[in-house]
Amino acid sequence: MSTSSATRRPGSGAQWVLKKIGESPFWRTSGAIHGWFYRATAGRIGHSMGFVKNLLLTTTGKKTGQPRTCPLVYMADGGRYVVVASNGGADRPPAWWLNLEKTPRARVQVGADTFDVTAAPADREERERLWPLLKKYNPLYGQYEQITARTIPVVILRRVP
Repeated sequence: MSTSSATRRPGSGAQWVLKKIGESPFWRTSGAIHGWFYRATAGRIGHSMGFVKNLLLTTTGKKTGQPRTCPLVYMADGGRYVVVASNGGADRPPAWWLNLEKTPRARVQVGADTFDVTAAPADREERERLWPLLKKYNPLYGQYEQITARTIPVVILRRVP
């Protein structure tokens, strides 16, 4: 399938639904609820959801300077945490990624453990290694890749010593 925005369109009904969800307020609303339960239970509710693990990422708003928290699926890679700026397959990147581009230092909660991280996009070589593993870990990433023209960033979170 071509990667130009003129030709990349959701093909199946399921892809169309994913695209509409990705472009709606769904993630913001469900993320707020998810984050509340995660924090209130120190991750007992919300850390594991089905076959994936979630963390809470708190960034600094690029316009407001205020803390912004959202739950994200993560994959462990050694001592690092790998997250995907898919925004549910939307054509625009998620706000948390735009925040990290401006201020790469953030706070993460994994289960009951909270710590500071620095964020950086995976370089080309790392992305080529991680992307197939991420799609196997969370098959939705493969679907998101099909419904957006942008290259979905793979983001590495490294714990600050």
